[in-house]
Amino acid sequence: MSEQKTHFGFQEVNASDKQNLVGNVFRSVAGNYDVMNDAMSLGVHRAWKWFAVAQSGVKTGDHVLDLAAGSGDLSLKFAKKVGEHGQVIVTDINEAMLAEGRKRLVNAGIAGNVNYCLVNAENLPFDDNTFDCISISFGLRNVTNKDVALASMARCLKPGGRAIILEFSQPTNEAFRKMYDAYSFNVIPKLGEVIANDRDSYQYLVESIRQHPPQEELKGMMLQAGFDRVRYHNLTGGIVALHIGYKY
Repeated sequence: MSEQKTHFGFQEVNASDKQNLVGNVFRSVAGNYDVMNDAMSLGVHRAWKWFAVAQSGVKTGDHVLDLAAGSGDLSLKFAKKVGEHGQVIVTDINEAMLAEGRKRLVNAGIAGNVNYCLVNAENLPFDDNTFDCISISFGLRNVTNKDVALASMARCLKPGGRAIILEFSQPTNEAFRKMYDAYSFNVIPKLGEVIANDRDSYQYLVESIRQHPPQEELKGMMLQAGFDRVRYHNLTGGIVALHIGYKY
């Protein structure tokens, strides 16, 4: 019986190999992650993340799970919102990225209401009905089995809790999409080469965006996973979309 296949960028690989391949990418880019985010998005990623946190509904005392937390942008904002009586679990599947997130929060003086954990989004090691909010920002496209991860997120949410998924998506205007494609394929890998000395990792990141489910398809996957009242907001013409879903 042949092994299940999946995409790693535009390459077709064995599904069992993808996690390690993605891990190698993020171990390579961890040290330059924030600098490259600013360079690639011209700083606009900061506005996308602020919007996601504003839409999350997180409040004082809440328990939040931040998946694929990376360098901790959302985790830091959530930690400030939940206060001393709340809790944020900062997670990533990649130890280098988790270390970057921990460093950012420690440098910001965040300590008492956060914990750190190496976590695979497809197999969350948390009890049912634990969190008021679960977020994943620019991480879902790197997950091998997205439907499994979405179901795992739904399981761990409290009834009435919400998941927020911030991810690259598909521009809604054809002319804008062509401009975006030209920028993505010609400029972003070059930025990776110049700033991070790593063209290949950023070539993968550009390709991975094109393999990610577009807005309506991801909405359908969330509904299938058990989320209710799923909606999405297109940001910057659909370059990025914020999906929000609630648990029954």
